[in-house]
This record gives sequence, C-alpha cells and structure tokens, in this order.
Amino acid sequence: MATTQRLYRKIFTEISEMISSGEYAPGSRLPTERELAQKYQVSRPTIREAIIALEATNRVSVKTGSGVYVLENPIQGAVYDNEVSPFEVLEARVLLEGESAALAAKMITEEELESLRAAFVKLENEENLDHTSSQADREFHTVIANASHNRVLAKQIHMLWDMQENLEHIKIAHQAVCSSEGAKRILEHKAIVVAIEQRDAAAARLAMRHHFSNVLESMHAAIEEEALKAARLKGSKMRERFSLGLFANQD
Repeated sequence: MATTQRLYRKIFTEISEMISSGEYAPGSRLPTERELAQKYQVSRPTIREAIIALEATNRVSVKTGSGVYVLENPIQGAVYDNEVSPFEVLEARVLLEGESAALAAKMITEEELESLRAAFVKLENEENLDHTSSQADREFHTVIANASHNRVLAKQIHMLWDMQENLEHIKIAHQAVCSSEGAKRILEHKAIVVAIEQRDAAAARLAMRHHFSNVLESMHAAIEEEALKAARLKGSKMRERFSLGLFANQD
C-alpha cells in the first residue's frame, strides 16, 4: 500500500507540474489512462488514483466517455471574499455535502464505490502520518461529490474546498481542528462509507452531518482556546506593565 501511495502521489505531482508549466494547457485533454500507465510504467488503478487527486485539487475535469481535461489553475484569477468566516464555509459544506452523500448513496457506481474505499484507506494512512494534510480528506469528499452525479452540486463543493485551502484564516482554523481527535474523525468517515455502501441515503446524510457537527464543535473549541490564550497574554502584559514591583526600589 505504501508503494502505491508513493507512486500515485509522484504521478499526481508530475502531471500537476506539467499543467502549471503549460505543457498541458487549459482546455487540453490528458493522454488516456492506458497511455499514462504505459508512460509511467504503473498500473491503470494507480493512474486512476492520480487522476482522482488531480480532480480533487481542481486541476482537471473528468468527462465520462470523453476524457480528462485540464482546467484553469484555480488559484490564478480566483477571487475569494476574505470576510467569509470558517463557520460560514463549514455551514455551507454541511448543507451541500449532506445532500451529496444522500444522492451518492443512490447513484454511486461500483467503480466509484471502489474509489471511495481506496480514498478512505488513504485518509487513514495520511492521518497516521500528517494530521495537518487535507489532500486525502479532500479526495474522499470529492469522490462522494462526483458520485452524486450532479455536476452543479459537485462544482459548488469543489469551490468550498478551494476557499478552505486558499483563504489563510480558514485554512488555519481547519488545520487546528484536524490536528486533534484523528481517530474519531476516521470513525466518522467510516460511518459515511458504510452508509453509502448500504445505499442508505438517509443514513449517509446523517453520517455526513454528524461528522460536520463534530468538526463544528472542535472548531468552536479551537477558536475559544485561541481567544483565551490571547486574553491571558494580554493580561500578563498588563500585569507586568502596571506591577507595583516597578516602584519597589524607588524612594
């Protein structure tokens, strides 16, 4: 599994760099899965995982029956409202991703279900290695969004991920949440997988909302802790500034 992880990440990085350099221009179609597998001397499932990661980071769009097409760099030219709060982004994700999970439970194909299981395994592995990384988490949620087979819904979820990763204050708040309770988060994601495997739309919606409910609580706790630290620091500086000890050695 570790070897497969390294291979797909290596291919993901190389293709990303080729997109950034313009070798694969926006609007162009990537080589076929078979051609990429031959080029990189890897299996087609490994190429498929690299493509899913590229789609998760909004570098490409997969059009069924047509191919994989390069998108504009989402960071270039993207305008995000810096006044948007982490809670607003999370609230939007609760509403959209709860429904995408419910739809996915009914619409997901067997191939997409295998991709979801693989994404969950990568999420487990990434959690053990790096609590602050969101790549596997984004891939997991992207597979579900795409499995809803509603392109408008999927695009809105992709946009929220872009905001979360490109607005620094939202990114910091999300990383603070992800740095704790990793085992609990894995169990929450597992519950989502199980509900979708069982094709239970109501259970999938509930599992996704339960996950975000816990994320919301963790975010409140993290922000409150930061506020307490700032208050303590301010109080400490005030105490130091106005201490009677300043006058102890004066006549």
